[in-house]
Amino acid sequence: MIINDYDVVIVGTGSAGCFAALNLSDRQKILMICKTEPEESDSFLAQGGICVLRNQEDFDAFFEDTMKAGHYDNNKEAVTIMINSSREVITDLINFGVDFEHKGNEYLFTREGAHTSSRIMYHKDRTGYEITSTLLELCKKQDNIDIRPDTLMTDLIIEDDACHGIQAQSKEGDELWFFAEHVILATGGVGGLFENSTNFRHLTGDAIAIAQRNGIDVKNVDRVQIHPTSLYDEKPDRRFLISESVRGEGAILLDKNLERFTNELLPRDLLTAEIKKQMEKDGTKHVWLDMRTLEEFYITERFQSFYESCLEHGIDITKDLVPVVPAQHYYMGGIASDMHGRTSLQGLYAVGETSDNGVHGKNRLASNSLLEGLVFAKRAAADIDGIEE
Repeated sequence: MIINDYDVVIVGTGSAGCFAALNLSDRQKILMICKTEPEESDSFLAQGGICVLRNQEDFDAFFEDTMKAGHYDNNKEAVTIMINSSREVITDLINFGVDFEHKGNEYLFTREGAHTSSRIMYHKDRTGYEITSTLLELCKKQDNIDIRPDTLMTDLIIEDDACHGIQAQSKEGDELWFFAEHVILATGGVGGLFENSTNFRHLTGDAIAIAQRNGIDVKNVDRVQIHPTSLYDEKPDRRFLISESVRGEGAILLDKNLERFTNELLPRDLLTAEIKKQMEKDGTKHVWLDMRTLEEFYITERFQSFYESCLEHGIDITKDLVPVVPAQHYYMGGIASDMHGRTSLQGLYAVGETSDNGVHGKNRLASNSLLEGLVFAKRAAADIDGIEE
């Protein structure tokens, strides 16, 4: 058995985990662990962008869009905090070196499904990669942060009704005990449990299961979000996500007769239902996404990774229709947490997709995931450092 002491253990190296680490005091001795490699988190896969409150006049519309998408089951306090914290988080990211699309001194904004205005900042169609890779590289450079890949959390260390660290296992099978006054769970979602998912296959809800086993409050375990458009493929592998921003920029959906059949900017759950209904009506395994109305140069530059991925499947999105199908994408349930990421167990925090503070309600609004994870990761770090938010 290998035993080590830290001030804070963070399980997960995605955007929420990294942002929490970077916002903690450099006096804190921090350990970050991940199940595989640090770069294999779903944060790296996020394409569309990150929402921001562009001006105070947009608050009511941003709030309503989020609530409406969540079927008004959202925690209003969480939504308010997320929106009001967005500009500060974006400023932090820019100061950390994240490169958002801009023209001269003006940042560019796009719109996605169920948004009533363009309030999404982005980096081509690899926003998650740009944000998370920048944050991870900064974490690697910090003297107070240790990062251990290929390390699987197997349990929590609990004594006197408080969390005092985690138990883990190395790739070689060594038993590891990491003691810490505070533990942050930021392990992502549950997509690996589904046959068709845009998530990495190793994301199987381990932290949520461990929390449940230890009697820690978990809620809304049935709230699974299906993304309406992933690249259809006969192979049983992770589905390639086709960002909502593609439809936000003008791409349309067609049935087997190449006729448009729906409003492409419906909330995700409603659009998924429309696509499934059309597939059943047509007796097909997919519908078609048509991007040919967009200029070729714009497609190859704005949606570079999508363009290149489709070419690998023999599809030129500047000329060809793209077969798309709904796939599991996000999890709105998880470990119950408050406005500072605190769980029902003293010393244990949960942030990002692992947690459920109610901000998304029954259905997440597009591009609120990166924002939510960062906002509440920073608030968890402040709570641990004893800073009032």
